[in-house]
Amino acid sequence: MKSKTPSSRTPLLDRVRTPVDLRRLKPRQLRQLADELRTETISAVSVTGGHLGAGLGVVELTVALHYVFDTPADRLIWDVGHQCYPHKILTGRRDRIRTLRTGGGLSGFTRRTESVYDPFGAAHSSTAMSAGLGMAVARDRLGRRNHVVAVVGDGAMSAGMAYEAMNNIGSGDSRVIVVLNDNNMSIAPPVGALSAYLSRLISSKPFLTLRHFAEDLAGHMPRPLRTAARRAEEYARGMVTGGTLFEEMGFYYIGPIDGHNLDHLLPVLQNVRDAGDDKPVLIHVVTKKGKGYGPAEASADKLHAVAKFDVVTGAQSKPKSNAPTYTRVFANALIAEAERDPGVLAITAAMPSGTGLDLFGQRFPDRCFDVGIAEQHAVTFAAGLATEGFKPFCAIYSTFLQRAYDQVVHDVVLQRLPVRFALDRAGLVGADGATHAGAFDVAYLGCLPDIVLMAAADELELMHMVATSAAIDDRVSALRYPRGEGVGLELPERGEVLPIGKGRILQEGTKVAILSYGTRLAEARKAAAELGARGLSTTVADARFAKPLDEDLVRRLALEHEVLITIEEGSVGGFGSFVLQHLAMAGLLDGGLKIRPMVLPDRFLDHDSPARQYEEAGLAARHIVATALQALGNHSGRIATLG
Repeated sequence: MKSKTPSSRTPLLDRVRTPVDLRRLKPRQLRQLADELRTETISAVSVTGGHLGAGLGVVELTVALHYVFDTPADRLIWDVGHQCYPHKILTGRRDRIRTLRTGGGLSGFTRRTESVYDPFGAAHSSTAMSAGLGMAVARDRLGRRNHVVAVVGDGAMSAGMAYEAMNNIGSGDSRVIVVLNDNNMSIAPPVGALSAYLSRLISSKPFLTLRHFAEDLAGHMPRPLRTAARRAEEYARGMVTGGTLFEEMGFYYIGPIDGHNLDHLLPVLQNVRDAGDDKPVLIHVVTKKGKGYGPAEASADKLHAVAKFDVVTGAQSKPKSNAPTYTRVFANALIAEAERDPGVLAITAAMPSGTGLDLFGQRFPDRCFDVGIAEQHAVTFAAGLATEGFKPFCAIYSTFLQRAYDQVVHDVVLQRLPVRFALDRAGLVGADGATHAGAFDVAYLGCLPDIVLMAAADELELMHMVATSAAIDDRVSALRYPRGEGVGLELPERGEVLPIGKGRILQEGTKVAILSYGTRLAEARKAAAELGARGLSTTVADARFAKPLDEDLVRRLALEHEVLITIEEGSVGGFGSFVLQHLAMAGLLDGGLKIRPMVLPDRFLDHDSPARQYEEAGLAARHIVATALQALGNHSGRIATLG
C-alpha cells in the first residue's frame, strides 16, 4: 500500500527511501522532515493500530541518529521496539508501514529478518545494552571501526539486566554509546538552553582533551590527591548535569538534553561520534511520549497502544462486545477476594492496565504494587510476602514470566511458598506476534514439583480459579487465561472454590473423547457437534487442571472411548504430555487406544488475528474433527469442512 497521497503533505519524506537519502539533506531541513515523519506515523497507526505514543516521542531522535550515524554499518539497537515505527519508515519500509501487525505485514517490533537496519530483534525490555556490548566486542575483535548505539527507555532502566549490562560495559574496553530516552521526567531536571550548552561543551573534543590532560596530570599526584581530584571532577560535573550514578559505573555522562530540539541533538551526537575516545558514553535525552499529537499528549498513557483511530479526534475504533475481557474478569474476581480477605495483595511488573491491576489498585491502593520492568524482583518480592502469611497474586504475562524462571523455581517452588501466579495473555495473542505469545508456561511450570496449574475455559471458570488460588495456602498455584473477550456468560459476584485436580464432563459420548485444557473448549464443542452429525458419539471434557492431573477422568476417557484427543493452547511438553505420561505409566496405552495430543506447532507463529493464528496452528474445530476422523481410519478428507 502506498503512503503518498495525490496532494502529498510529506515532500521531504517522499525523497527519503533510506538513511542514505536522509543524510543528503541539509541540517536546516531536518525539522520539516521530522514534522512530516510524525504526520506519517500518526496516519499509518490510525489505519493499523499499534504502539503510538512511544514512536511519536522519538521522531526527532530517530532522524538525528540516522543523520549522524552511518546506519546500517553503525549498529542502531532499539530497546523493546515500541518506538520503532518512525525508524521503519526511514529505513526502506514506508511502502509497507500500513501493514503493521497484520498477517504477512511488518512486525510491530524490530526484527532481524525484516531489515538490515534491525541488527537485533526486540519486544522484551532491557536487552539493548547487552546485545550492543556483544556487537561492540565482536567489532573490536574483527578490527572494525563502526559505532554501536543502544537506545534505552527510562522504564527499561528498572530492570536488573540493564544494570548488569552497564556494569559490564563500564568495566570493559569496548565502546558502546547508550542513549537514555527519558520520557517520564523521572530522572531529568528541567531542560533548557543552559543544559543544552553544557551538554555540547562536555561532549566536545576540547573538553575531552582537557579532561584527559587533567587525568594525566592527576596520574603524577600522590594517590590520595589523585583520587580526590578525580572524584571532585566527577561530582562537580554531576551537580551541574546529573549522571553521577552512570559515571560511577564507568560511563561518560552527557545530558540531559531536549530530545525534540534538533539544534541540541545534532552537535552532541556528532561530538560523541567523532570523539575518538574508547570510553562508553551515556547521552541522557528527555522526550515527551505522544509528542506532537494532541490526543496522545492529553491521554494518561500517551496512547501507548491503540486500535485503529480517527486522526482528527483520536477516537479509537474498538469492536463492541457484550462480554468483558478476561483481564477485567480477573481484576474483578481478585477485588472480590480482597474484599473478604485483607491478606490478598497484588503485584505487577510495569503492566497495571495490561493485567487489570489498575482497577485493583484503585480499590486497594495500599495493597497493589507495581515494581517496574523487574519480573525477577516481582517473583521474589511475592515470595517474601508469602513467608509472612500474606496471599500475593503475581499478575504477569505468560511470556514475561519466562524472564523470572529461576526465581519461580528457587525462591518460590523449592520453598513451597504459596505465591499465586496469574498468567495473562496465555496462548496466541494476535498482532503482537511470537514475542508476546504465551506458548510455553504449561511446559515450563508443569515440570516443577507440587505446583497447581489451572487453565480457564471461559470467564466464569476464571472467576472460580481466582477463588481457588486464593484458597490454596500450602503450595504454589498458577492460573492461565487468554487475551480478549470472554464468551458472554452471566457472572456471580464471587467465584467458587473448585476441588483441586478435578475436571468436568460437559457432554457424554461413546466413540471419541475430546479433553480440552483452556479456552479451546468452545472449539471442542463445535467439533463434537460436527462429529455427532457424522454419527460419531463424542464426549467433551474440560480438564481444568494440568497439575494435579485428574487421573480418574483421564482413565475413564481412555477406557470408554476408541479415540482420545487432548487439545491445549500451548507447546509440546505441556498438558498433553502429562496425559500421555500418566496413560503410559498406568498401562492404558496397551489396549488399542488411539490418543492424539493437539498442541501449538513446533515453530513461532507470526503476527495475525488470533483466529487466523489458531487456524494456522491447526487448533480450530475443523482440525479437531479431522484429527478424530484420521485416528479412526477415515482418510477421505484431509481437513474437515465446517460452516
